[in-house]
Amino acid sequence: MNSSLQGLATIRAFTEQETLKNVFDNLQDIHSSAWFMFLASSHTFGFFLDTICVVYICVVTFSFILSERTGSIGSDVGLAITQALAMTEILQWGMRQWCEVENQMTSVERIVEYTQIDNETDHQTRLSIPDKTWPEAGVIEFKQIKMRYDKSLPYVLNNLNFTINQDEKIGIVGRTGAGKSSIISALFQLVSTEGEILIDNLNIETILFQNLRSKISIIPQEPVLFSDTLRKNLDPFNNYDDAVLWNALEEVELKGVVSDLPDGLLTKMSEGGSNFSVGQRQLVCLARAIIRRNKILVMDEATANVDPKTDSLIQTTIRRKFNTCTVLTIAHRLHTIIDSDKVLVMDAGTVKEFDHPYVLLKNKCVFYEMVQQTGTAMAENLHQIAKNVSTIVKSTSFYLYLCFRHT
Repeated sequence: MNSSLQGLATIRAFTEQETLKNVFDNLQDIHSSAWFMFLASSHTFGFFLDTICVVYICVVTFSFILSERTGSIGSDVGLAITQALAMTEILQWGMRQWCEVENQMTSVERIVEYTQIDNETDHQTRLSIPDKTWPEAGVIEFKQIKMRYDKSLPYVLNNLNFTINQDEKIGIVGRTGAGKSSIISALFQLVSTEGEILIDNLNIETILFQNLRSKISIIPQEPVLFSDTLRKNLDPFNNYDDAVLWNALEEVELKGVVSDLPDGLLTKMSEGGSNFSVGQRQLVCLARAIIRRNKILVMDEATANVDPKTDSLIQTTIRRKFNTCTVLTIAHRLHTIIDSDKVLVMDAGTVKEFDHPYVLLKNKCVFYEMVQQTGTAMAENLHQIAKNVSTIVKSTSFYLYLCFRHT
């Protein structure tokens, strides 16, 4: 229900109301069937329990009739029936409570399961606290990296070896399950890895989690906002003045929107930021990254769910504000990474290709096939953009070479 309410615009745009209605009806039927089974089982259990109690009272009563005792036994029979009724009531209550405990035990089992999950604690090897200026260059090296989410599962990253140089803009592409997001998980140390990941020649496995993750900014596909003020969402630790926050909002063209709000930066955000549009929520995340000014920025399909105008604004802002940063962009839409310095093509947890987009297109391998699948017109456009960027890079490199020779 909640997902349908959040996606009403999309459902109506594709006229899928009837499809969603059928899905809802099927799910409701499943729920009703389970609930009916629960009620039927409860009533059946109650019926058999009452039957057992009646049989027990009858046995007690007839035992006096069939006995060979003489004299008045009315008082004994009355006492026996009274005690039998009391005992059956206690029996019924006990059985029903036992069933209720069994029914609710599922919740207890889940709580126990959650309490037994290993806490993410810094290992004894994570004692390094880097300088405040780290990382200065933003050079990232993956050396023989292997990663899997559980020891019983296969590797999702297998022997990754590549280097991302200072200030490079890297596009990461690949089909679903290729290992794109797993690279980000490894970089943030969300999952244990084998091998080494170096940032400015410092092994990140020796750095405290908090220090490592605070030095890498991320703009996720689904914006993460908290039920607090807008200011708290932009600057959770109150490290910056309001002027810095307003400048960041101006960079992402949200200053006017926030200024029109009665409480400004102190505007209360709803759960998940539902009082802002999807595009605005993503821009808030972008403003947060601008404020932190980290040397490394990760974009995990950040523009997948926004309109073309917001997509263009995000891309323009990234190029302008993070031109001296190392930027990793995971993307499904190839036009967002076609002008990158390099493209990392992933497949089944391994690196298939890693070079400038135009070089990969000329090689006519995996990346070339992905571009061709976008359609003739789009493919030609992407080819042209990659070629133009390659020409600019070569011209700039040649100019710098001449300047170096003359000096």
